Amino acid sequence: MIKSVNTRAVVLDILLEVNENDGYSHITVNNALKKYQYLDKKERAFISRLSQGTIERQITIDYVIDEFSQVAVKRMKPVIRNILRMSVYQIMYMDTVPDSAAVDEAVKLANRRGFFNLSSFVNGVLRNVVRSHDLVSFPDREKNILRHLSIKYSMPEWIIRKWLSEFDEETVEKMLRSFLTVDDTTIRCNTNRISVEELKKSLEEENVVATEAPYLPFALKISGYNYLDTVKSFKDGLFQIQDISSMLVGLVAHPKKDSYVIDVCAAPGGKSLHVSELLGATGYVEARDLTESKVNLIKENIERMQAVNVGARVMDALTLDELSIEKADIVIADLPCSGLGVIGKKKDIKYKMTKEKQEELEKLQRDILSQVQNYVKPGGFLIYSTCTVNSGENIENVRWFMKNFKFELEGFSELLPKELVCKTTDKGYLQLIPGVHKCDGFFIAKLKRIG
Repeated sequence: MIKSVNTRAVVLDILLEVNENDGYSHITVNNALKKYQYLDKKERAFISRLSQGTIERQITIDYVIDEFSQVAVKRMKPVIRNILRMSVYQIMYMDTVPDSAAVDEAVKLANRRGFFNLSSFVNGVLRNVVRSHDLVSFPDREKNILRHLSIKYSMPEWIIRKWLSEFDEETVEKMLRSFLTVDDTTIRCNTNRISVEELKKSLEEENVVATEAPYLPFALKISGYNYLDTVKSFKDGLFQIQDISSMLVGLVAHPKKDSYVIDVCAAPGGKSLHVSELLGATGYVEARDLTESKVNLIKENIERMQAVNVGARVMDALTLDELSIEKADIVIADLPCSGLGVIGKKKDIKYKMTKEKQEELEKLQRDILSQVQNYVKPGGFLIYSTCTVNSGENIENVRWFMKNFKFELEGFSELLPKELVCKTTDKGYLQLIPGVHKCDGFFIAKLKRIG
């Protein structure tokens, strides 16, 4: 007999792990969904929506709670703080949950966690929120645009300040709005084994909704599935989860027959596998990453996708591999970055990243580039990419790289879908912006070794 599960208690544990123990939201939520994969589809969807949504809207939620509580959110006990957060999310953003249920379940949860003396406090704050949250006004845009946008879109002020220094106000607001938009999962069809139409039909037979994705003919959007590992076409390796922006790396790399490709920070292996597919049964892709666990993840995907010309090995990208010097036709360097282009998928990145950490990452990227450029043959290519929109990690690093090493940008407009062709792609780089482009925030540069 399957034991009943209190889904709100599961969400509370997720929030405590992410907010109080510095866990990563996408990992913590996925682990919880795996643990409770036997639950009904609706219950699993509730856990995912409530946990991810609460994290996503946390700055806004904390602002609202502080309007109705005599105790500031940051001074509350962690359990109470997170019970209030998830309950306010239900009240403000989940029409399917009656306000009375959100309040009553919060009180019960506080009692179950041993906070009997604070249950009346929880009840009082939430009842005030139910009555008057529509009357709460955000900070005035004209007087303090940083504060206004931060509270409205639940984004730390330092990030907004940085973006406003690089983009116009309209573009920044498009980005902020896009991160709060629910998007379906994007997949890349394994066209070496099945056509897009056949895959779409196969998915629909498994009651998975499959629709065309933007820009690329071999990409689809899927939704309506419960647990990915139960989808037969996924288990059979007929597709890979991958964002459109990441798929573009393979197109820009444009490997020729029999090419030798090194992917230096490859986990979970999406780009390596895509390039191996573009090579057909020729050439070889060596997917590298820092730890055994990351490499094992790549190997699992290689096996599932039944790829024959790609392998994985543990290697630190900061350590020079003497045996690889000038051996690669293409080096793919999708490097560790601030991740501020994928906030829509990894909700807590915006809270964990800092200006100081971002600057440290810029240096790390340069240190890695300094090593891995050695692997490119004369006339070969280095494809540099990140999943962020910060110029310091992107075009400024490219300029630094060309000053210090014998590489030049190579235009790649002819390799892209026409909707993405622009002045910079003629020059050899592309900055994708969420809300402006129909994909994650991402940067790609193609650099040719000239000496």
